[in-house]
Amino acid sequence: MTLHSKYLKIWRYLRILFWIIVPVILLVLPADFFDQGQSICLSILLFKQECYACGLTRALMHLIHFEFAEAYYYNILAFIVFPLLAYQWALWFWDDWKKLKLTRAS
Repeated sequence: MTLHSKYLKIWRYLRILFWIIVPVILLVLPADFFDQGQSICLSILLFKQECYACGLTRALMHLIHFEFAEAYYYNILAFIVFPLLAYQWALWFWDDWKKLKLTRAS
């Protein structure tokens, strides 16, 4: 096993760990974790006007904690974005998992 392949294998393990840990952290954090504080949206900071994505992070956080009314209040688009995001996350995880299995086999 070359040094490059060893580092590549470690990198793939870290990516798999990332795909698992981030959703767990978001589930452990309270649903209102992102509700306080100033907005970092460029549309609000520059133009003092909300964009279509304003409140999406807060809405997604409430949605993963099954607080549907709060998610709807912050941004209704969360009900469209969340399934797409979950699907993409699963694809990334599965792709890295397959590559890790191929690395272990060779």
